[in-house]
Amino acid sequence: MLLSLAALGVLAVSWFLAGPYSPVAPWVLQTGLDVMILLSARRLAAVTRAERHARRFWRAMAAAMLLCTVGDSYQTVLLLADPGRPGVSVVQTALVVAGMSIMAVTMLCHPLAAAGRERLRLWLDAVTVLTGVAVFLWYFSLAGQLSSDQVADRYAAGASAAVMLVVVFGVLKLVFSDLAPFTRTAGIVGSLGVAGTALGTSVGMMLGGAHDPRVLAVAQVVPCILMPVSLRLQEVRARRQGGRRPGERRARFSRTPYVAVIATEVLLVTALPAAGPGARIWGVTVGVVIITALVVGRQLVAFTDNDRLLTSLDRSMTELHRQKEWFQSLVQHASDLTLVVEPGGTIRYASPAAARVLGTEAEQAVGERVDIRIHPGDLPVFQALNERLAAEPGTDASAQVRLRHADGSYRWLDIVGADLTASPSVCGIVYNARDVTEAMELQDRLRHRATHDTLTGLANRTLLGERLLAAGDAEVGVLVVDLDGFKQVNDGYGHHAGDEVLVAVAARLGAALGPGDLAVRLGGDEFAVLLDRGGAGRAREVADRIVTAMGRPIEAAGTLLAVGASVGIATGRADDPDRLLRDADAAMYRVKQDRAAV
Repeated sequence: MLLSLAALGVLAVSWFLAGPYSPVAPWVLQTGLDVMILLSARRLAAVTRAERHARRFWRAMAAAMLLCTVGDSYQTVLLLADPGRPGVSVVQTALVVAGMSIMAVTMLCHPLAAAGRERLRLWLDAVTVLTGVAVFLWYFSLAGQLSSDQVADRYAAGASAAVMLVVVFGVLKLVFSDLAPFTRTAGIVGSLGVAGTALGTSVGMMLGGAHDPRVLAVAQVVPCILMPVSLRLQEVRARRQGGRRPGERRARFSRTPYVAVIATEVLLVTALPAAGPGARIWGVTVGVVIITALVVGRQLVAFTDNDRLLTSLDRSMTELHRQKEWFQSLVQHASDLTLVVEPGGTIRYASPAAARVLGTEAEQAVGERVDIRIHPGDLPVFQALNERLAAEPGTDASAQVRLRHADGSYRWLDIVGADLTASPSVCGIVYNARDVTEAMELQDRLRHRATHDTLTGLANRTLLGERLLAAGDAEVGVLVVDLDGFKQVNDGYGHHAGDEVLVAVAARLGAALGPGDLAVRLGGDEFAVLLDRGGAGRAREVADRIVTAMGRPIEAAGTLLAVGASVGIATGRADDPDRLLRDADAAMYRVKQDRAAV
């Protein structure tokens, strides 16, 4: 369709300038263009039905173009009946003015997105450009038409010019606004068409002379072709966007007012030597003064706004600097380590606490992969933490893992993570880590004391019960070992010698066991062994090794002391630890009784 309109413009110019001329032809073409604009406006109203203000705008344009179509059709019919009829009928002028008035009111009532001083700048820009258009309209059209002897022509020229200026003002308002129902490109093309329609006759008279109807026809009709072009451009964009508002953001400043100032000044400099003093030149001069004053006022408003902006910016920068120093002081002296890790696992930020926690300066930690510092045994825990964070972005999750220190040791860290990958200011996972190594070591020491014998270092009854419960219904073996002759050692050599014997017994007991077996001191001279694998056969084998080991003399109190051991065996499922201990203990006493009987 755009190509067809371009071809129509070329054919119209060629026909009017070189073909057989008829005064009816321009009006026939104008009527056809009116119909095209009317149909395009109706289609745009249907496409933008979801946008209330845009729909109202295009419906108003359809109504205005209906009046223009009727008016131009009426003039066409008159010329077909009387080709030599002079001038334009009052009916056509009244209908066109009424249609343009509808558009003017609609555009003036269309809402603006700007507010406050931004609205003031918008109005100043629109009025500046409008003044430039008025200057050209005065010089090329109004100055001559208002001096006509025909009163009707003067009134028609004045009314048409007034309505045209209001329409131009409305178009400029929408072009400069953020809520325009059309795109910037369509608005500019349409503005050129409106301005060309207003100045077409005068420009044609200057180019071809007052008595050349061909040039006048070209100057009048060709700008009208830009109107359906602009609507077609808008319709294509509206259909691509599903009828939504274009949503183009207006630039912070517009060059159009400055172009208007330059154009009016060039017009004044060009026309003054040729025309000399007169109403036409005085009108241009007054227009140049007004438009210059408007631009100066616009600049003063801009300077004031810039000054306010710079003042506000200075305050903001001062506040930002203060907050930055405050944040840096907090981070610099914080005991917790903060890491920001990219989705690929690379450390992008490390707080200064990295030097204290990891022994590495923060700058050196940046760029490393965080997983190479994590203890291999804690990698599954760290991966599970990341999976929980990825499953619920924005929420916190915690875990305890070990990270490698610069000296090669590992430090326990209590990590709280938050997945802020979606945040444009972070774009990563944030870990806040607290060094809990000392607490973990203290906890391990307390745990060891609670589950191990202080003298021998063997497990105690508590750890034995935990291991049996952990074994569940697995087949295990329990041995109860009681020393023979230990009371005589205590009585004859003292408790110090007895302690030395117990330590030596613990060492020999541990040496007789295999991996996974547990040596336990139950109390006094009574020990136990938990075998995590094998049945009764292996239990008897281990019992024989223990008896053999305990049969060798033990050096204590500066002499060799002979002690023996009685071992009771019980095997079965670990889900009843008390029964196993009772059975093993009973078996041990039977062994003692058998030895006593012998």
